[in-house]
Amino acid sequence: MKVEPITLNGRFVNLEPMCSEHVDELCEVGLDPSIWQWSPEPITTNEAMTSYITRALSEQAKGISLPFVSREKVSAKMVGSTRFGNIDTPNRHVEIGWTWLAPEWQRTYVNTEAKLLMLTHAFEVWKCIRVEFKTDSLNEKSRNAILRLGAKQEGIHRNHMITESGRLRHSVYFSIIDSEWSDVKIRLTSRLGL
Repeated sequence: MKVEPITLNGRFVNLEPMCSEHVDELCEVGLDPSIWQWSPEPITTNEAMTSYITRALSEQAKGISLPFVSREKVSAKMVGSTRFGNIDTPNRHVEIGWTWLAPEWQRTYVNTEAKLLMLTHAFEVWKCIRVEFKTDSLNEKSRNAILRLGAKQEGIHRNHMITESGRLRHSVYFSIIDSEWSDVKIRLTSRLGL
């Protein structure tokens, strides 16, 4: 697995390597509190977004994360962000997460194609044997979206995180393994009409 910044180009969305110069564009679309309802650490100020990007780039420098900004192709607008994280090169597995989109782009083709691009890279370029996802157990919208991708729910990690509000978050884990990838790919490309 060669983990380095890369642009993933789709028909509807491009995933570009995140950089510190993206702060203003991400703040334009990403400070709405509704985006961060289920996040352990809400990003609702320019300072918080700057810290979010700084942490992502620090993890990238350590080889454990690969953050992207999501740009819708027709409008060329930045619409959110996503990331490969918890990259485990020796065991060939990775997590896809830290995904957020401006409210008007949620539940659209943008996220579906972003996940297709990332899963294709993970399974076909990096030759991963496992891709995992996790979300707050209370976040039904996200849980359903992950299941619609074709991921399998594995279990719930109880008291997994302490949120900024002090609430104990249980996290639901999902995965797609390499033997499931071809069926998942067919499902996603069909949903996108590709």
